[in-house]
Amino acid sequence: MVKPGNTNCAKAIGWALNGLALAGLLMAAPLQAQYKQKITNDMSRCRGDGPAVSVRVTGIKSGTGIVRAQIYRATKQDWLESGRWLYRIEQPAKAGTMTFCLPVPGPGNYAVAIRHDVNGNDKTDLTQDGGGASNNPAYTLFNLGKPSYTKTSFPVGKEVKSITINLHYM
Repeated sequence: MVKPGNTNCAKAIGWALNGLALAGLLMAAPLQAQYKQKITNDMSRCRGDGPAVSVRVTGIKSGTGIVRAQIYRATKQDWLESGRWLYRIEQPAKAGTMTFCLPVPGPGNYAVAIRHDVNGNDKTDLTQDGGGASNNPAYTLFNLGKPSYTKTSFPVGKEVKSITINLHYM
C-alpha cells in the first residue's frame, strides 16, 4: 500500500506499469508486422531455396495502369479480407505476361489474388479492371463474389512454388 507522501513508491509503481505497457506493445508488434507488408518485386527471392511463390500472370490486356499481387494465408479469416494480406507488390502493367515473386513467412497454405487496375485509380471498375486468383477459379458476370479460400489455397513448403494465374476481364 502506498502511503500519502511516499513518492518513491508511487514512482516505482508508475515505472512498473509503463514497463508492462511497453512489453505489451513489443509483444504485439510482431503480430501487426505479419500483415500489410508492401514490398518490391525482388525476383532473386524466387531463385533461392524459398519459401516463396513465383506467380506468372497471363492475359494482361493492356500496358496501362497497375498490376497488384497480394498473398494471403489460406484461411477463412484472412483470404481477401481488408488488411489481411501478408505481402503486396504493385508494378506498372505490361500487356501479356508478368511475373511476381512473393515470399511467405514459412511452410503452410496460401492463396494469391491479382488485380489489374487499368486506369490506376485504386478502385475496382468492373467494366475495365481484370482479376484472378490462385488455382484459377471460374469468374462470370453472375459470380463476381470472392472465390472460397478452399478453391484458391495451395501448399508451400520450404521451396519456391511456381503458379500461373490467368486474368479475367468483364
